[in-house]
Amino acid sequence: MIEERSAAPARKPFFRRRKTCPFSGANAPKIDYKDVKLLQRHISERGKIIPSRITSVSPKKQRELSIAIKRARFLGFLPYVLQ
Repeated sequence: MIEERSAAPARKPFFRRRKTCPFSGANAPKIDYKDVKLLQRHISERGKIIPSRITSVSPKKQRELSIAIKRARFLGFLPYVLQ
């Protein structure tokens, strides 16, 4: 059997530019458990930690961020669950 292809030209695959980590490089903010405003940007409206594939945080900085968020929760700076 012979396959028939449409006359449309082949399109190039979609290319997504790799985002850079917001915590690495010059003038990058330091991850600190007392900086509630910075930590809240990486928590969902339900109180969950947003994954690095969405926030484009590097694996090393994501670990630091999750530890800082958990520490801030334990000390009462951040809630465990938002309602």
